[in-house]
Amino acid sequence: MPAFAASADFAIDKPVGKACPNLGDDFRCGIHTQLREKGFPGCTVYDCFGAGQHVTQAGAAGRAAEVFPAMRDLHELLYYVTEALGWSAAAPVHDELRRTADEIEELIGALTVVDTGALRGRVSPLLRRAGELVRGRGGRTMKTDLIGARLKGSDLRRAALRGVLLIGADLRGADLREADVIGADFRNADLRGANLTGALFLTQAQLDAARGDAATRIPRSLNRPAHWDR
Repeated sequence: MPAFAASADFAIDKPVGKACPNLGDDFRCGIHTQLREKGFPGCTVYDCFGAGQHVTQAGAAGRAAEVFPAMRDLHELLYYVTEALGWSAAAPVHDELRRTADEIEELIGALTVVDTGALRGRVSPLLRRAGELVRGRGGRTMKTDLIGARLKGSDLRRAALRGVLLIGADLRGADLREADVIGADFRNADLRGANLTGALFLTQAQLDAARGDAATRIPRSLNRPAHWDR
């Protein structure tokens, strides 16, 4: 289903709906264990948040081209809303978060093709508010372009890093506890020795896109990427 363009993340162009040449007859990736070496690091960090499994298990594989894009967005939004519901500090918006989660789950269950852009526009301010309740006062607001920035050892606790480009940034030993990192681009960012425990809205894909080591501290709900230094 997904399309991708030749870049640092993908070795080739692939239009939507066309099978990847690395796809085997058994519908498995023929270079799964060598994706980074073969020029496909983008594949190693892609996360559909369970949308692909849902569409398949619901018997809607024949409608995948129609429903999968919306399902992927809905599953991602539900991931963020569910995480925010687990924060006691966000209690003032818990009722609104629950209603939003119920709405998203209903759309997912119906395999409905919806305008997820409009839905995201409604949900984003709610998630921002939840994050602000957890972060409180004192967190830094960072500029949006920090590509290659030298932030080694920086105190970024409770920082606002929503959508910030941190591609190739040096974050060795940085403290990102309770920083809001929703949508932040960590591709090839150096997180060795960094502390991301309690980072808000952090995803597995963001960790997979970065570099880290055994000293990098991450939330218990996420896994240490296999390609990180040991």
